[in-house]
Amino acid sequence: MDYYNDYVKKEAEKINSLIKEHEDMREGADEGMLQLIEEEISKLKEQKSQLESPKEVAEDAQEETTGNINPNVATLEIRSGTGGNEAGLFAYDLFRMYERFAEKKNWKITEVFRSENEIGGIKTISVEVKGTNAYGLLKNESGVHRVQRVPSTESGGRIHTSTATVAVLPKLQKVEIEIHPDDLVWEFFRSGGSGGQNVNKVSTAVRLIHKPTGIIVECQEERSQGKNRSKALDILYSRIYTEMQEQQVKSISDLRAGQVGAGMRNEKIRTYNYPQSRVTDHRANKSWHNIGMIMDGDIEDILSYLEKENLRT
Repeated sequence: MDYYNDYVKKEAEKINSLIKEHEDMREGADEGMLQLIEEEISKLKEQKSQLESPKEVAEDAQEETTGNINPNVATLEIRSGTGGNEAGLFAYDLFRMYERFAEKKNWKITEVFRSENEIGGIKTISVEVKGTNAYGLLKNESGVHRVQRVPSTESGGRIHTSTATVAVLPKLQKVEIEIHPDDLVWEFFRSGGSGGQNVNKVSTAVRLIHKPTGIIVECQEERSQGKNRSKALDILYSRIYTEMQEQQVKSISDLRAGQVGAGMRNEKIRTYNYPQSRVTDHRANKSWHNIGMIMDGDIEDILSYLEKENLRT
């Protein structure tokens, strides 16, 4: 199921209805009114043509999987938390850790959106990860990650504590979620990243706002506005689906207490202690050492352990 094409179909039906209404107004209209009607019909037809013209969609849009979730595709989002610029640097380090792990697994990472702070740290980054069991391994990374270390900007040698949040969203093929076009607000702006002459000249980047939930999705990955709109709509469906799942998890949280943690996103799930070269996952109550290797992408043991723990629960 292509969510973007579904959206286009609904919008086209609305435009067709408006065109028919204006065509019915032709009868009995004087010359001046008739000219206004024809101009409006022309505008509506042009709007429909622009709506239907971007036929390009994400290359995996037609992938078929069993069930609602494709286990081989995930959207990974990282945001800096408390700690100012140091939190942004930690968010960048986390992204680099996942990126290097993906390289070891021969996974493909495609950047969807990135916002940086003034010293090169990450405010927000969103990437799509594709590879064998990518979502299955990364899904347990969702939550608050905490770092304890001496920042490079710290002249007094004091240890600071900063945080970053990680969200891992599934790629959905079919899901019973209805999003009404009237609930969507589309904004278009010029991309600020790399991309040659097309960048900063054409408004290909998109911002999608879902009014009922307040969810905002930004996408500037592609040079085509149509492909960015398609990607943004896919991510919106994933976020809504994830929120629905979390509501169900909350209702049975008492039954899951005492297993591998409640797993809610507002909880601290892991601490990276640089002075002690230790990474501790608080849900599993387990630590791993050699933090340098872990931050260089050697996280297979951690992810596999958490996946097995989840299977047991």
